Amino acid sequence: MAQTDVLLTKQPAPQTVPACELPPKLYDVARNTGAHSSAGLATAGFRTAKYLVDEWFQNSYASYHQAFADRDQSERQRHESRQLAAETGALAQRTQEDSTRKVGERLQDMHCWKSELQREVGELVAETDLMLAQKLRLERALDATAVPFSIATDNLQCRERRQHPDLVRDFVEMELLKEAELIRNIQELLKRTIMQAVNQIRMNRERKELCEMNWSDKVEAYNIDETCARYNNQSTEVQFHPHSTKFEESASTPETWARFTQENLQRAERERLASFNLRGLIDCILRDTSEDLRLQCDSVTLAFGRRLEELEDARHKLEHHLNKVLREIADQEHNIAELKQAIRDKEVPLKVAQTRLYQRSQRPNVELCRDTAQVRLVSEVEELNRSLSALKEKLLEVEQSLRNLEDTRMSLEKDIAVKTNSIFIDSQKCMAHRARYPTILRLAGYQ
Repeated sequence: MAQTDVLLTKQPAPQTVPACELPPKLYDVARNTGAHSSAGLATAGFRTAKYLVDEWFQNSYASYHQAFADRDQSERQRHESRQLAAETGALAQRTQEDSTRKVGERLQDMHCWKSELQREVGELVAETDLMLAQKLRLERALDATAVPFSIATDNLQCRERRQHPDLVRDFVEMELLKEAELIRNIQELLKRTIMQAVNQIRMNRERKELCEMNWSDKVEAYNIDETCARYNNQSTEVQFHPHSTKFEESASTPETWARFTQENLQRAERERLASFNLRGLIDCILRDTSEDLRLQCDSVTLAFGRRLEELEDARHKLEHHLNKVLREIADQEHNIAELKQAIRDKEVPLKVAQTRLYQRSQRPNVELCRDTAQVRLVSEVEELNRSLSALKEKLLEVEQSLRNLEDTRMSLEKDIAVKTNSIFIDSQKCMAHRARYPTILRLAGYQ
């Protein structure tokens, strides 16, 4: 700001002789009223007689008096002129000094407001840059959620390829559905937050532009007033501007001028505070969403771990039962072979007994007797037939049991294959895919 003190001068000294009007002088002039005077009707149009001595003296005295009066009035006018010139010069000096002081005060006010506007513009620029960084974090976080969402949907699709009876709505599937729903909600939240950040950035820039326009106007006005403050009576750039004293209708008052800048600063500060609060909210949102995603990821991983333990345990038990069934099948097959051998072993004695009975039925006449041998042979044949029937019945039961064991073996092998497929899907497909899950820093938008 220009220094206005150098433009001020000392107060002019007061006049030693105060200005005042001189008292008028009164003179008694002798009137020409004698016997030889020319007064009368003859003097009405022109003078025909000579002047008298008294009239001559009277005329001289009148000229003296008129010269003295004119000279006295002139002296009085000169004194008043000098006094008026001194007074107007002092007034002009005081007015110019006061105007210069007022312009200097105006320069100080404009410098203060200009500095405040410049500071506010700088803070708005810094706040907008920080908000742009937060917006970039939001966009990175939104992009990072695409990987977890694809992992969750891929896990759900892969687990749809499980076979019956493992195609169940287990705890893993519920956690995966919860994870997919959580990611969708987070994506919607991030999109809304990005729109809020974009609007806040736009508002920050609008307030910055208004403050810059106000600052630019004040800089221009400051330069003009600074130039005006340097003008003095020795300046060569000054000239007459008769109509410069006319006030423009659109001109502002000092109150409206200060209020306009103050309102601009207040609105800019409100937007800057809103931007600061929004940045804090964005920090909380990114921190909470990244933590929620990682916690849900851990929950899904834990559910997969439990489910894999259950599947491994079930497969281990099925394999154990299958081994037992296989051993039982082998034992049963050996048993069937023994039963068949026992049946074959019973057929020879039956043939012998039936052959004996047949041969003895060929005895002639009275020799065809029901003796004890005949009775025993008949009972032997009956016993052998009952034994064969029992063996054959048991053979049928054992063969049915073997078929049941074979069916059980096939069912166990199928269940084992189903469990193996489920384990492969959960461990090799799902868990291997989940290894690409983003880190918490990436989910928070830092990477």
